[in-house]
Amino acid sequence: LREQGNDMFRMKGVLAVEGVPDKFVYQAVHMIFSSNFDEAWKEGEERCCRLTFIGKNIDKEALKAGFMECMATEENLQK
Repeated sequence: LREQGNDMFRMKGVLAVEGVPDKFVYQAVHMIFSSNFDEAWKEGEERCCRLTFIGKNIDKEALKAGFMECMATEENLQK
C-alpha cells in the first residue's frame, strides 16, 4: 500500500493465520486500511486465504510473490 496506494482502488480478503482460530478480515480503499480478526473458522470449513485487488498498474506476479513469502510453509518457516 505504501508504494502502490494511489493505484490500488480497492482490496479485501480473508486470511487463515496459522495458530489462530479466527478469520483475519481486511479491506482497503486506496491507502485507508482496516483489519480485524472476525468469526472463527467453522468445523469442517476449509481454512484458506482469499484476496481481491482492484486497481491499475498492479504487478500481479510481484503481489502474489509477496503474499507467498508470508505463507507458513516449511520452506518459509526455515528462513
